[in-house]
Amino acid sequence: MLALLNTALALPSVVVGLVVYLLLSRTGPLGFLGWLFSFKAMVLAQAVLVLPVVTALVRQTIEDADRSHGEQFQSLGAGRFVRSLILLWDERYALLTVLIAAFGRAISEVGAVMVVGGNIDGFTRVMTTSIALETSKGDLPLALALGIILLGVVLLLNVLIALVRYWREQLDDQLPELVAGMAPQLSAKGAQP
Repeated sequence: MLALLNTALALPSVVVGLVVYLLLSRTGPLGFLGWLFSFKAMVLAQAVLVLPVVTALVRQTIEDADRSHGEQFQSLGAGRFVRSLILLWDERYALLTVLIAAFGRAISEVGAVMVVGGNIDGFTRVMTTSIALETSKGDLPLALALGIILLGVVLLLNVLIALVRYWREQLDDQLPELVAGMAPQLSAKGAQP
């Protein structure tokens, strides 16, 4: 099973696009949906590409965390489900990195979305397919400008995520101090009749 998951990490996007195209074509098993050459088909293709990345990275993150801390939680009586929730919370910043990797895989996609979306102007044309189209037409300044805009969007998103992470880490660092400061007050209240 793990070998299949790791193989899925290297799925060529054009092959995914072809498989999703065949599934969504009129004679395909999902043809009744009428999604071919639509935004929904593009999202489906991207989900197929991103799912193995997310699954493999989350599995590895939680497995490593369980190897490090799982025995402690088990000795405290935490069941498998509770242990998983604690480990997910403990590894939340690593999982945020997984989301960034998944977003990077999706936003950089050209092959699958072009196959299933058709690159229809004003409907299914996205920045990556526009860059490919403008490059093939020889309009390199426009292709480069679109690439810079796309990089700017990704950079802005990563900066925002880094700021949220920094803010949460600051709050997490202050929490023990707040609890320690409240301990004398709580014990004083408990001692009063």
